[in-house]
Amino acid sequence: MPISVLFMSMSLDGYIAGPNDEPGNPGGDGFDRLHEWYGDFFRPSGAVGQLWDEWNSPGAILAGRRTVEQIDHWGGDNHGVPIIVPSHRPPGPSVANYPLVKYVLDGIESAMAQAKAAAGDRNVLMLGAYTAQRALEAGVLDELQIHQIPVLFGGGLRLFDVLPSRVELEIVRVIDTPDATHIRYRVRR
Repeated sequence: MPISVLFMSMSLDGYIAGPNDEPGNPGGDGFDRLHEWYGDFFRPSGAVGQLWDEWNSPGAILAGRRTVEQIDHWGGDNHGVPIIVPSHRPPGPSVANYPLVKYVLDGIESAMAQAKAAAGDRNVLMLGAYTAQRALEAGVLDELQIHQIPVLFGGGLRLFDVLPSRVELEIVRVIDTPDATHIRYRVRR
């Protein structure tokens, strides 16, 4: 059975995007700093290579509308898998050109169920702060893979700015590298 995994790089002070995060500047000012650990487009060796494999092998992607619209839905293809977008309103007309992109208008629970069904025996890769908060609130996010970057942004978009209640996590794995500490958490239910 697939699990849902939030996969996010985050500054030590909790930011996943810098100031001025907008369509013309996806991720905001200084955003690249959060992803330097990832390297270039070649699989790194060692423990970071394992993270690379996890990032590049989802069965489906569930991503927030703001995330996908800022990058034009990855041009309709990210890893060749279905891209599920929970939203409160229908997509714009350009999405009709992207057969792998599906907007789900009846809530995060339905979006996650559809993403897991589409993923088959692989995991659902989740992206987006607001979407992650709603998934935690609804109890449909299984794990969090946080890449903790040794930098303080001091401003931007926080990953967990507002949660409706406390969420208990269990540490599953820690991989420490010179560029980041990669912590995998399981959501306790």
